[in-house]
Amino acid sequence: MKLLMHTCCAPCSIYCIDSLRGEGIEPVLYWFNPNIHPYMEYKARRDTLIEYSKLINAQLIINENYGLREFCKNVSDDIDNRCTNYCYLVRLEETVKYAKENGYDAFTSTLFVSPYQKHDELKRICEELSKKYDIEFLYRDFRPGFREGQNKARELELYMQKYCGCVFSEEMRYYNRNSIQTSNTNGYEIPKEPRMQVKKIENKEDYIDLLLEADPSKDMIHKYLNDSDVYALKKEDELISIAVILHIDRKTLELKNIVTKENFRNKGYAKTLLKSLCGNYKQKYDRMLVGTTENNIPFYVKQGFDKYEKTIKNFFIDNYKEEIKDGELTCTDLIYYSKDLKKK
Repeated sequence: MKLLMHTCCAPCSIYCIDSLRGEGIEPVLYWFNPNIHPYMEYKARRDTLIEYSKLINAQLIINENYGLREFCKNVSDDIDNRCTNYCYLVRLEETVKYAKENGYDAFTSTLFVSPYQKHDELKRICEELSKKYDIEFLYRDFRPGFREGQNKARELELYMQKYCGCVFSEEMRYYNRNSIQTSNTNGYEIPKEPRMQVKKIENKEDYIDLLLEADPSKDMIHKYLNDSDVYALKKEDELISIAVILHIDRKTLELKNIVTKENFRNKGYAKTLLKSLCGNYKQKYDRMLVGTTENNIPFYVKQGFDKYEKTIKNFFIDNYKEEIKDGELTCTDLIYYSKDLKKK
């Protein structure tokens, strides 16, 4: 199937693309969003999508149109109903026209991933356009993957917009008059994420079992645990990640251990915890060290630990009784990098 997918932004596209590729469908992305204002917001979303499409090797077609004046002229008489009367229709119809004229079999939109859009109205408009232009509308309710896509976007550090798109939705963001409610079509609703907190913990020994998943030696853990600060990232009362920070001198810290519970891994929580700790400590400290294995260097460099400090040769051989594995890698050397906490 040759599918053209209207794409509103990179974060919303993530789950849609992954889901379609899971079905064996390779969507071609189509950017046409004259509803996004002001211009720097339009540019940020467009450019982020361009970079993300390159990252995942997806074809992207850009229909350039920053349509502020045209948009305002067409919605000014009925601003509260702008989404269904104009915004959805103008973007989707342009997509359908392009799909029909360029030999595509079907069309769809990333708008169907958002729980904040008017899902039934979007579906109705697409069905009407499908009949008008005699081209298949591939309907998918992508909403169950909304949180998954958003979390992945944060992991990739993509630009995350704070409002739907137009100047009126930006107004609602600040004045809390948003009439667009969370959709519950067919009984489906996106629950709000519980609030996450970083807390310093005193009962350090209670967390030994989790710390052992990152450092498999109790003896090694006890060498630094008592003199360190230990922090936990929690979602309500549920533990997610834990980190151990050792004070080296008046200006220097060392991240000795960071580990996330297995069912929360690969969702960006370790990065969240580390970012919070660096932000907290930068008031008094200049830098943070981390000693790591070769496999984990890319992760830490991405978090700002970009200055190589030193290598301790045969560290894991000399300090551990058993062979230490990190994936397929047999660990030998401990490699130190540092992060400048004052650097913006």
